[in-house]
Amino acid sequence: MPDADHPETRAAPRVLGPVVDDLTRCVHYQTAVDIVAIKFACCNEYYPCHLCHAETADHAAQQWRLGDRDHEAVLCGACKTQLTIASYLAASECPNCGSPFNERCRLHTHLYFETGDPTPPSAPAA
Repeated sequence: MPDADHPETRAAPRVLGPVVDDLTRCVHYQTAVDIVAIKFACCNEYYPCHLCHAETADHAAQQWRLGDRDHEAVLCGACKTQLTIASYLAASECPNCGSPFNERCRLHTHLYFETGDPTPPSAPAA
């Protein structure tokens, strides 16, 4: 029986969308470091990325507010630890298992979380 005091024994939350492996990689992002899923503020459901949510949810995405930084809204696909928004934004790897996170995900921070910056970063040229 899962024990709430021991995260390693809790059942992993479900991740919706076109997930391609057990590490939460999706059809859009599949590198070795694409191992996080984000819980969307609008539906309280985990998706691997903003594109997965846009393609499969029946509603528009909403950002987590600046005041919500203490909410667990990021899932490490490697160890299934749920991280607070604040701890995820401050990390380059999972604080539980040490698995590295994709540093380029920072380009999409404004899609998931309010940043306080009125002008989100522009997308890199393809």
